Amino acid sequence: MPMNYAYHPGNVAHSSAQEVDDTVFPAAKTLGINLIPLEGATSCGAGIIRQANRRLQLTLNARTFAMAEELGLEIVTPCATTAGTLFEDLTTLRSNPNLLAEVNNVLMETCGKTFTGETEVRHLLHVIVEEVGLDKLSASVKNPIGFSVAGHYGPNIQRKGACGNDDVFQPNYLERVINALGGNPVSLSYRTQSVGVPSLLSEESTALKQAAAVLSEAKNEGAEMLVSICTLSHAVLDVYQVKAGKISGENTSLPVIHFTEMLAFSMGHFNTRLAQLKTRVSVIGN
Repeated sequence: MPMNYAYHPGNVAHSSAQEVDDTVFPAAKTLGINLIPLEGATSCGAGIIRQANRRLQLTLNARTFAMAEELGLEIVTPCATTAGTLFEDLTTLRSNPNLLAEVNNVLMETCGKTFTGETEVRHLLHVIVEEVGLDKLSASVKNPIGFSVAGHYGPNIQRKGACGNDDVFQPNYLERVINALGGNPVSLSYRTQSVGVPSLLSEESTALKQAAAVLSEAKNEGAEMLVSICTLSHAVLDVYQVKAGKISGENTSLPVIHFTEMLAFSMGHFNTRLAQLKTRVSVIGN
């Protein structure tokens, strides 16, 4: 029987990171995961909306929780920032009945929904390791990755309760998945470090130096590719890496893909894109 989850794409997967939206569905289907889109769900806020209006972010996310409850499903997302932000707001609402009641009043007035606190939020990485299992994952591989791959988690999901049964401070789920897909995992000390997404527009130099630290460590440790479980971090590490190298003076030239791309490519989906990735790795090299 397929495992059913309410699907939240994260903040950029259905806009500027189309490759995530393309690859997550075939990868999930191969593993027996049925993703049911939360049609009309808003951005989680990524902690940015909260800086201007905390109550607004809580209310928007409570609406998403209510939508999942109507389906009777847990929420799954391929974005670590979204998973971490939703988990934090879910925990806040559950722990404060008065706040939950106030938010529910707004929801009822604006969209006719209420939220009880019954849903859960999970990242796709944790579902694969804990529910699908690494044995089934390995059995689904048609194109072994064959690269030395460094993984990046980011900080938002690395908190008790949000990262499944993985270790909060020394996570290894992503490295275990890389190994199961036929890659050579490279563990980074900076794998849970922020790459400055919330401050990219206001403190660009600082943010890009953070991104450069992750990229350069991966290069120095022999990684041929970096994979991110966060759509926002993926965008910064990929799109801004040239500028990050110029600002920091470090070697930041490295192919960066998202977790769902690695899954889909290894399972035989999008072979033309896999060929392009292999060419990119070969051209950039070490």
